[in-house]
Amino acid sequence: MKEIDRELVIDKIERLATNLAKITDDTGEYLLDFDGLIVDDKSWHVWNWPQGVGLYGLYQYYQMTKSENALKILKEWFDQRLLEGSPPKNVNTMAPLLTMAYLYEEQNITEYLPYLEQWADWVMYDMPRTDEDGLQHMTYGPENKNQLWADTLMMTVLPLAKIGQLINREDYIEEAKKQFLLHIKYLSDKKTGLWFHGWSFEGHHNFAEALWGRGNCWATIAIPEIIELLNLQKGESLYDFFVGTLERQIQALEKYQDESGLWHTLVDDQGSYLEASASAGFAYGLLKAIRKRYVNKKYYPIALKAINGVINEINEAGALEKVSVGTGMGSDLDFYREIDQTTMPYGQSLAILCLTEYLYTYI
Repeated sequence: MKEIDRELVIDKIERLATNLAKITDDTGEYLLDFDGLIVDDKSWHVWNWPQGVGLYGLYQYYQMTKSENALKILKEWFDQRLLEGSPPKNVNTMAPLLTMAYLYEEQNITEYLPYLEQWADWVMYDMPRTDEDGLQHMTYGPENKNQLWADTLMMTVLPLAKIGQLINREDYIEEAKKQFLLHIKYLSDKKTGLWFHGWSFEGHHNFAEALWGRGNCWATIAIPEIIELLNLQKGESLYDFFVGTLERQIQALEKYQDESGLWHTLVDDQGSYLEASASAGFAYGLLKAIRKRYVNKKYYPIALKAINGVINEINEAGALEKVSVGTGMGSDLDFYREIDQTTMPYGQSLAILCLTEYLYTYI
């Protein structure tokens, strides 16, 4: 599989970033109605998880290239959202706080600090908990009582850990470690090494036992992120446990990767459609884990194949195609097979993440 020209990668990232900052749901097709509470799951000008992932992708690109365009988009987004006022707190609305924390650290934007402090305090003391003190995956919709979802690590636990570092709260950092361990305990499939979408303490089951692509990619991203964020070192028990969990997943990803470089929306089901946002997430996690020497570089061909697959799905408008829309917990596998596809902000976001990480290969 061929390496990709650097200028092409940067062009794709810039197109993705520009598209991301303009994306809107003009028809209302992707507005979600939760008992009268209307949530826009697609447009850029909303404080929610798709935008949170996008912000982090743009921040990584800014760090790598010092792109003024990326920094401008980031600052404008936070300026506008803070003027509007912060939304109700839940797992998903916590996601933008990760980028807010990094911007506060680098740019010393003091008005961010009260938000960082208050939102992290809410996670620690007021966020609903499951049995065994897990962070319940509460969103705008159903309360998801007593449920653990893979998404929570990316959306809530990483921001909590970063804020803990910034404001010297060791208890926040220890809470983040505990949540990673608990989610691995109940969501990592011992047979395949892949991750189930969710776990219920009510029925003690993994719902449809779906090895869902985008849910899996949150784990592939979050594990290298938490290792780096906490500066865990080889030989430490937590480092070794996290890396072992990640490598088991990577071995399964190698087995199930399509010739296109993408993975199916149900990773182990070749009858389900190929899904590009999860594939971009896998590429990012793989590339970062290899660069940081968490896993062996023998896995690089998988990541390179995935990067080529993702590049091929970025259209002229700068949107990533083959992206499944927001996906709740399914009661059977057909639920995942039938989820619609469209361009979504997290598609562009995850593509920016993986392509930015790929830029390190040119150094």
